[in-house]
Amino acid sequence: MNSQILPSPTQVDVHNGVFALKNNCVISYESTGAQTANYLISQLKRSTGFDFKIKTKSIKKGILFKIADTELNLGKEAYLLEVTPKLITITASSEVGMFYAVQSLLQLFPVEVFSSAKQSIKKWEVTCQIIIDQPKYAFRSFMLDSGRQFQSVEFIKRYLDFMALLKMNVFHWHLTEGQGWRIEIKKYPLLTSVGSNVAKGKEQNGFYTQEDIRDIVAYAKSKHITVIPEIDVPGHSEAALTAYPEYTCFQKAPESVMSFSSHLFCAGNENTYDFLENVLDEICELFPGEYIHLGGDEAPKKDWNRCEKCQNKIVVEGLHNSHDLQLYFSKRLANYLKKKNKKVIFWGDVVYQEGTKLPDNVVVEWWNWRRHKDTALKNAIKRGHQVIAGSNYYSYLNFPVTPWSRYKENRTFDLKTIYEQNPSDLENPNALVLGMSASLWTDWHVQEHMIDRRVFPRIYALTEQMWHVGERLSFDDFYAQVKLKYKLLKILGIDYGPAMKTDVSDDFKWD
Repeated sequence: MNSQILPSPTQVDVHNGVFALKNNCVISYESTGAQTANYLISQLKRSTGFDFKIKTKSIKKGILFKIADTELNLGKEAYLLEVTPKLITITASSEVGMFYAVQSLLQLFPVEVFSSAKQSIKKWEVTCQIIIDQPKYAFRSFMLDSGRQFQSVEFIKRYLDFMALLKMNVFHWHLTEGQGWRIEIKKYPLLTSVGSNVAKGKEQNGFYTQEDIRDIVAYAKSKHITVIPEIDVPGHSEAALTAYPEYTCFQKAPESVMSFSSHLFCAGNENTYDFLENVLDEICELFPGEYIHLGGDEAPKKDWNRCEKCQNKIVVEGLHNSHDLQLYFSKRLANYLKKKNKKVIFWGDVVYQEGTKLPDNVVVEWWNWRRHKDTALKNAIKRGHQVIAGSNYYSYLNFPVTPWSRYKENRTFDLKTIYEQNPSDLENPNALVLGMSASLWTDWHVQEHMIDRRVFPRIYALTEQMWHVGERLSFDDFYAQVKLKYKLLKILGIDYGPAMKTDVSDDFKWD
């Protein structure tokens, strides 16, 4: 099935005729749909220059938003889009389904509809067709690492816009790292006054005020995107521990690191838990969504193995070893957040070994295919935890198409590799698989201007795997559709990179 729309709809039936958009077109909603109707008007008006009339009743000419009858059995994010010569009807069971229908509808118009200024197009036409569509997964995530490299609020909003177009509904925001603590916590001001400035590279200083956070969360909500903050503990925390070294095992500030170290939050110190719970209190106030991500990856236990308090905690709590101590640490924080009706996401490291049982509000993000293949996926399911599939092979878009900096040949991949070999693309996923993720880490100094060319166009393969239900196109047909989107990417100001290794010219630079 070929379509102008990416990610591809479930079913498309093309008919004869066209719907021609005209000045003073009526856009109407019967009960629900006001937000999406106004969103559509704002998108159409700036490129067409047309005026629109909005009504709240059924119409026979124009664009109509309808609430689905129960017998249509449309899920929350599903939609039915019907284009006839006189009327476009968008039917969904919720505003979010209508919003995704609009994302599809806009792709059916001439691509200039995405322009930010009035265009001299004489005919704004859409081919008559019926589209039935729904997502494969309820959780479709894009992760951005703002811990190593700091991005502006404007840049974050720009990517939220792109996510909406791609029908992604979760922004996983990695806010803490060895290179920087990026979120204002009123109770602990040193986290930002010190922790946001520990690294010395370009775009590595800065933090988001609580006002910035609320602004971004509200903007995301208007696009039906939930923001999930990641506060990575006990490892990847060197910036926080530089600000508050009393929470290390030996009360000594660590050095800022680009990767990771054995300098962890001390799990044997009860004051550590008080500190982190106070931080999480403010995090929960700022992020009203269902999930908080607490990291849990890459935490070498060298310091814990030498720390008297940590070793004493292992004995007192009847734990097996320092790995089990991390599970105890994770369990305590998860249980604390459970009291606040939050679910907690941990990276797959927490299920590699046996030990303390994690609470039922824990979700596991499977990432390290490179070293552990599908161990995290299998173990999480075995233990009854929901899973987010986001393997570093091939969902990590910071891995470029060809070598760059510390990314050697074995840490590269292209569009075809993602489309045909991504381990996260499960054909018949277990019911516990909540969804999929794509990630853009900024290690080794991936600055703002370098991000577009890593994310696009390869992210189209990942969103196809997250969204599309049913038989897939061959890669050649899919790639042809992706290339048709290059004009759109240019209109959106996206500095897209090469999709294939063969597309990379000798003079191309990832930086």
